[in-house]
Amino acid sequence: MIETNDSSLEVQVGVTSSEQNPLELLADESGLSKQKIKEAMTKGAVWLSQSKNKKGSARPVRRKNSKLREGDQLYLYYNPDILAEKVTEPKLVADEGDYSVWDKPYGVWAQGSKWGDHCSIGRLVEKYFDYNRQSYIVHRLDRAASGLMIVAHNKKAAAALSHLFAKREVEKIYIARIKGRLPEPEMTVSEAIDGKPAKSHIKELTVEKDESLLEVSIETGRKHQIRKHLSGIGCPIIGDRLYGNATEGDIDLQLKAAKLMFKCPISGENRYYSLVS
Repeated sequence: MIETNDSSLEVQVGVTSSEQNPLELLADESGLSKQKIKEAMTKGAVWLSQSKNKKGSARPVRRKNSKLREGDQLYLYYNPDILAEKVTEPKLVADEGDYSVWDKPYGVWAQGSKWGDHCSIGRLVEKYFDYNRQSYIVHRLDRAASGLMIVAHNKKAAAALSHLFAKREVEKIYIARIKGRLPEPEMTVSEAIDGKPAKSHIKELTVEKDESLLEVSIETGRKHQIRKHLSGIGCPIIGDRLYGNATEGDIDLQLKAAKLMFKCPISGENRYYSLVS
């Protein structure tokens, strides 16, 4: 058992009998109440590595009476602050059967972590469908950003959609709001990010008082690319706590994935999704 300075707790316990259950094992080992362990399980903070799995990979285990085998390993990653987090539910934009399209709010993660997945888009989508569909994440969107995300519901669709994004065959348009104005009404920023080529095309849409609304399309998908590029030219996005002057308590990041366009790899039809008129 490992305790950290931020009240987090990491527990690993070996299963010695198939008669044992994860709830009791982890409660005994951690000293936490069964109610807290149950909450952690529900929210994806309890993991199981099965002895029969030679690769040793672990998966979340959510049911208190999940079947265990001798030699299995249970892991608890308990952080009360993470488990207490709450986010706004994503909104369904389109249900295409093999995949669905969502308007992700600020604060929702593209993926969960070992500390929990209850605030991730995948888990929230599964909850929306009463856990009757699996979720596969095929692309990312910053936690601080909002807007369109695609979630696949089977492995075939996930592989096909992931391939589209990897080959840059999905056109993505973002809307950003900044203080002031761009150096030019329309421009391209090609500054490398983390030593890798990156290109963003930026166009001024409207100017209201001391703020500008921008349309941004990207040819590459580097981490925080739009935020870094706009900050790099002296135009950080409003609400940006990493690359701007915003602080906790200020307005949320004003960056939205507003449009997605691609040829559906399942039906062959052209798809267009938009959050703006």
